[in-house]
Amino acid sequence: MQPNLIKSVGVAWTLLYAAFVIWIYATAPRTFNEATTGASVVAGTYAIDEARFRAARELFGREQYAAARDEWTRADPAMRDARTQFYIAYAFYREGWGRVYNDDALFKQGLESIERAIRLSPEGALRVDDPELKIHSAAELKAELQQGAESSLGDLNPLKIVRERK
Repeated sequence: MQPNLIKSVGVAWTLLYAAFVIWIYATAPRTFNEATTGASVVAGTYAIDEARFRAARELFGREQYAAARDEWTRADPAMRDARTQFYIAYAFYREGWGRVYNDDALFKQGLESIERAIRLSPEGALRVDDPELKIHSAAELKAELQQGAESSLGDLNPLKIVRERK
C-alpha cells in the first residue's frame, strides 16, 4: 500500500471516531437502548412500537390515563411521532379535566405534548380520526388545554358542573 493511502484511511477513521464521540456527548444517552434509538432517528429508520401503542390505547379506553401515558412514552421513546404525542396530550387533558376545576399542572404538561405533536406534524395540521375521541385536531386540543390552564372569572361559574368532557 502506498503511504498516502494509509494516511488518508487513518485520517478518515479518526474523523469518524471524533464524530461518534461528539454525537455521544451531544445526545448524552443514559442507556444503550437510548443510543440505538437516537441512531435510528438520525438514520431515518425510527418507528414507534405499535404493540405498545395499541396497549396504551386500550388503557386509555378504560380511563387509566397515567398508565396509558407511560405506555405511549415507551412506544415512542424519542418523542418523534406526532400521533403518539397527540394521544399523550389527550390523556393529560382527560385526567386533568374536572367538573369544578381543572388540574393546571396536567394541562400544562398536555400543552407541552400537543405543541411537540404540532411541531412534528407536516404543516402543523395534525388530525386523528378516532371515533372514540371527541377532539380530532391538534389545534382544537391545544385550545382546550390553553383555556383550561388559564385562570379567569369563568372558573367561578357554577354552571361548569354541567359541562361535558371532550
